[in-house]
Amino acid sequence: MEKSFSESYKNAGVDVTAGYKSVELIKKCVQSTYTDGVISDIGGFGGLFAPNIKNMKEPILVSGTDGVGTKLKLAFLLDKHDTIGQDCVAMCANDIICCGATPLFFLDYVALGKNVPEVVATIVKGVTDGCKMAGCALVGGETAEMPGFYPIDEYDLAGFCVGIVDKEKIINSDSISVGDKVIGIASSGVHSNGFSLVRKIFDVNKENLNEYREELGKTLGESLLAPTKIYVKPVLKVLEQVNVKGISHVTGGGFYENLPRMLNDKVALNINKNSYEVPAIFKLLQKEGNIPERDMYNTFNMGIGMALIVSAEDVEKTLQILKDEGETAYKIGEVVEGNKEINIM
Repeated sequence: MEKSFSESYKNAGVDVTAGYKSVELIKKCVQSTYTDGVISDIGGFGGLFAPNIKNMKEPILVSGTDGVGTKLKLAFLLDKHDTIGQDCVAMCANDIICCGATPLFFLDYVALGKNVPEVVATIVKGVTDGCKMAGCALVGGETAEMPGFYPIDEYDLAGFCVGIVDKEKIINSDSISVGDKVIGIASSGVHSNGFSLVRKIFDVNKENLNEYREELGKTLGESLLAPTKIYVKPVLKVLEQVNVKGISHVTGGGFYENLPRMLNDKVALNINKNSYEVPAIFKLLQKEGNIPERDMYNTFNMGIGMALIVSAEDVEKTLQILKDEGETAYKIGEVVEGNKEINIM
């Protein structure tokens, strides 16, 4: 590609050679995510993957797509781009694990006002970190330089993940019944949703993001930019040993929007808000924004990034597996009669 260059295109704001440099900078990093199923290399028109389906009766592909959202504005202000890639992977991989699927591969899309290869490489390094945590390969992606559409120092980041599950092992709501328990797995913070409200509450700028907050034990920016936790491997470990009846990724819309998505129309959930300690960042958000409690639980994860429903007799086993996997988890509620209502008490 050394002969590929257009002076006219460069004068319009697009330097194709910067794109080639970006690819060279990320090549080894991307290759470090490759799993046994990858049969193509970076630079082709499509990512090729051969899934292992030998032990599956009826393999089903599962896909999910998402972006990082306005959390990116904080990355711009702090010129910190090394973790938001993990956010992007997490928002996709955590979704597909909810039906019991194992992530296979991921593709990302970075659109920016100006291609600075070193920044692109830093972003993609975060993506590869996330892929390794999720056990999936980064098999492709796209970097689009779009002058005049994005400011030169801003970008957007999105991606999608494809996984696989045997049809007979798909998790649905059919077996959930009254008396089952809800296990909540701790989040790493605000994760990657609700940042339009976060930015409004704190009126974020470079100065206040760098302020040390005693109640947080770190700067506000460090707390808010903490990358979204990826739950794939610990949840897969639970699935190996426990009959999990429902899984919910607690993202935008908080408890009230996401928990009902794992229920059938004959049951509801009672959630005990005192069953765990709500992280300080959410208390600070509620206090400084004067946000009603219901709005907090209808916007943020409130310290619970993933919820599982299991039988009462499987609670302790589930908690122990998660503890062994390095996760902090709690019994946060139970299944009761109803029609997908979420009662936070």
